[in-house]
This record gives sequence, C-alpha cells and structure tokens, in this order.
Amino acid sequence: MAVTIEELYRNYGILADAKPEDLGQHKYAYQVILDGVKGGPKEKRLAAQFIPKFFSSFPELADAAINAQLDLCEDEDVSIRRQAIKELPRFAAGENIVRVADILTQLLQTDDSAEFSQVNTALVSIFKMDAKATLRGLFSQILQGEDIVRERAIKFLSIKLKTLPEDTMTKEVEDYVFTETKKVLEDVTGEEFVLLMRILMALKGLQTVNGRQQLVELVVEQAFLEQALNPADPDTVDRLLQCTRQALPLFSKNVHSSRFVTYFCDHVLPNLSTLTSPVAELDIQQEVLKLLAEMSLFCGDMEKVEANLLMLFEKLLEFMPLPPEAEGENGENTMSEEPKLQFSYVECLLFSFHQLGKKLPDFLIDKINAERLKDFKIRLQYFARGLQVYIRQLRVALQGKTGDALKTDENKIKVVALKITNNINVLIKDLFHNPPSYKSTVTLSWRPVQKAEAVALKRPSGEEMGTGSTMKKLLSPPLPRRNARQIYNPPSGKYSAAIGNFTNGEGGTWVAFSSSLNTTSLLLGRKLSKAGNKLFLLP
Repeated sequence: MAVTIEELYRNYGILADAKPEDLGQHKYAYQVILDGVKGGPKEKRLAAQFIPKFFSSFPELADAAINAQLDLCEDEDVSIRRQAIKELPRFAAGENIVRVADILTQLLQTDDSAEFSQVNTALVSIFKMDAKATLRGLFSQILQGEDIVRERAIKFLSIKLKTLPEDTMTKEVEDYVFTETKKVLEDVTGEEFVLLMRILMALKGLQTVNGRQQLVELVVEQAFLEQALNPADPDTVDRLLQCTRQALPLFSKNVHSSRFVTYFCDHVLPNLSTLTSPVAELDIQQEVLKLLAEMSLFCGDMEKVEANLLMLFEKLLEFMPLPPEAEGENGENTMSEEPKLQFSYVECLLFSFHQLGKKLPDFLIDKINAERLKDFKIRLQYFARGLQVYIRQLRVALQGKTGDALKTDENKIKVVALKITNNINVLIKDLFHNPPSYKSTVTLSWRPVQKAEAVALKRPSGEEMGTGSTMKKLLSPPLPRRNARQIYNPPSGKYSAAIGNFTNGEGGTWVAFSSSLNTTSLLLGRKLSKAGNKLFLLP
C-alpha cells in the first residue's frame, strides 16, 4: 500500500521528537518517509521536504535517499520538481557534493524558467560549500554530458563564476578551472570557445602578464596558426576571426601579437579578395583589416618584419590607385571611369604599415626600388588631394553641431568619415618626410571617442585645410584637376541603410547613399544614382 499523508506526518513526528543521538534507532520511520515518493502529489511534496531534513542521520540510507529525491526532481508535476530541487543542496555534504552538482548540472536542461532559476540558485549555494567539488560535477557533464547540458553548463560558469566571492574562488579553485577548461577546449564550437575564454579571462590569477600570455598561447592553439588558411572555407575563416577577437584584448606592450600579425601577412592578406565570409552581412575584408590594424599596435620583435611590410606595401598599392588620365593620346576625355577610393581599407593598411614601419624605418628607402617608390608617392599624393577636399567639407558640415545634433545617423557618419580622413592625412604626411617618419600617433576611427563635440568644434589648421606651406610642398607635383570626381568610402558600422541630401555650406550638395557604412560614398557638387551597392555619376 502507498504511504498516506497521516503516516508521513506520524513518522516525521517520531524523528522530530527523538534526541539527535537516538535518531539512528528509527530507521523504519525514515524508510516510510522515503516511500512517500511513491504516493500522490501531496505525499510527494511532503517527502521532498522531509527526506533532506533527516538525511545526515542515516548514512546507510544515503544512496536510497538521494535516489528518492532525484525521482522527485524528475516528477511530471513542476511544483514537485521545484520543491525537490530547492532541497537538493541539503544533500551536499562530503563526497555527495560532486554527485549533487552532477545532478543539478543535468537539471539545467529544463525549459521551465522558474525551475531553471531554482537549479541555478541551488548550484550557486553548493559552490559556496565546496567550489572545487561543485566544479568536478559541472565539468563532468561538460565533458561527457548531452549537448544541451554541456551548452548550459558552460553558460552557467561564464555568468556565475565571476560573481563568486574571493574566499570561494581561491587560487586552487582557479587552477582547477584553468586545467579543466583546457580539456574542454580540445573540442569546442565557436560559441563555446568565446564563453570559455570569457570564463578564463575573469579569473584573477590570469590578470597578470604571465597569465595573459598563457591565455594567448591557448588561443594560438585554437587558431591553428601553424596551418595554411583555406580562404574558401567559411568555418576556417570564422575560427580565425573568433580566435583573433578573443586574443585582441589580451595584447599589450608586454604580451605581443607578433605571431598573429605574421600569420595575417603570410596567409590572410594574400587571399584577402577570396575570403569567404561566415556571415552574409559581414564585410570580411574590412573585418580582417581592422583586426590586423588593432593587433599591429602590439607587435614585439618579429623575424619577418621585412616580409610583412612588403605584403602591406603591396596591399596598399591595390587600394591606393593612380590618378586617372585627363586626356588620351588624341585629346579625347578618358575620365569616364574614375578609381574608387577605399578610404576605410586604406586607413587600416596605412596604420598597420606605419606601426610595423617603426621596426624597420628604412624600408621604403632601402627595400623598395626608386621606380616603385615614385609610383607609391604618386598614389599617396592622389589620396592626399582627395583628403583635403573631404576634411574641409566635413568640418564645415559639422561646425557648430553639438549634443543631440551629432547623434543623428547622418552626422554619426560624418564624424566617422572625418576621423578616417584625418587619420589617413596624418599617416601620409609621415610617409612624405625624407626619410619617412613613423612618429605620429592616431586613434583608429572605430575606437571609442570621448568627446565627439571637440571634433566638430575644433577649427582646422592651415595644414589640415590643405592651405599650409607644408601641404603645398607635399603636393607640389602635378595633381588631378580640382574638379575631378572624388569618391569616399568610410568603414563598416552599425548604421542602417540611408539615402539623403545635405548642403555643404558652399552652395554645393552632397548626396550620400549607404547600404552599410562601408559602402557610403560622398561626392561634392555632383548627383548620384544607385543600383544595388554601386554608385553612378549622373549627367
């Protein structure tokens, strides 16, 4: 016969009234309570509360008690499950902690939000009892459990570990997390890798230079930097991007990015145009160049600095076209097809070249022959001429705008555009020094700006406006005609597609179209028509 409510209360009373030293004599009474899990909903709810209360007094029935409570955790009635889960931490003593942690980890697969929250609360509570034993149960399921359990256990650790107090997350516990996480990293998905790196980066013991270096070594292993890149495989490309993004915040003047930068120059830049994007909306070329530019800040000593500079130089030539010819041999106009100026790509490449150039300052003089250097400077001059037009007009367009006026999508685009053109302008000036200089410092255009208003209100100097004597000297060779068409392409960003007109303050009109910020184009005093992502000049 099934145990009744009355029998449960009667046997509970026997145990509650007994002296602590005499509880062991009432084994039968505790067995009746265990049998309550076979009764109806009311009996099960009572059993869920009574079983853990006297669990520690009957070690010989420990397995039976835990199994009975586990049966309640799997009951069809969600209220019974919640009650049983709430009481599970009371079983967590001695060797049972690992088992309870293992059970709770498996219960993370529930789809009931209240029950899921209860499991999380229970896991955190046993963490405070014995963190290492709790982690043993969690990592056991991460390494051997079902996919849904593994996924949720990793997410739990990525969120909860950093909230635990220092007396819980001791050095011994952190060392255990690091060791077990390395085992998990041997076979992970992209999402799991990001979460696991988040777990490791939050460990206080890995905040030191040596700790960050260990993390970089882990990322290097995941990135497969010893293997050639298959640009046609989106999974391979995605893996490299994910690893690079995780490594980037770890780099510093003491933790170097040299291996990643060399890999990008050896395997990524030569295949830049054929890279397969893992995400349809992602401008993969822009993403790669931005990562390379940010990493170039933290290059240490590298064996292949000359080869890396040469690759960057070659890529710069691709994205910095020669000025168009004004007339053909018979005097006809041949300017129907004007080069597209990829300002955002050039910013990244110039910045990377400038950073690596500091390590080999004579590269342009000693390693590039005179003819190629002359060709390079002509391209720089063509770009510099376009820069002066855009810097001047962007400053005029932003002048006097502050606060909310700068937060419109249109003005956000202009502010970013101004940063890009200013950055390129500064870097080009350095390269025009004789010998080339690498002393200037710029902040990449997509990095956070503390005071956008300062950009809009600052009056441009003569040099920045292109009227100073220094700029005149730089641009002394013959240049394209002043009314030659200028095309501007800022970097990719979060702004939505937009098409709009705005006056330039000098009687002309700019027409801007963007499917994303990286395909924005601005032309002064000319009209545009769009077809897809291409821009055409209208008569």
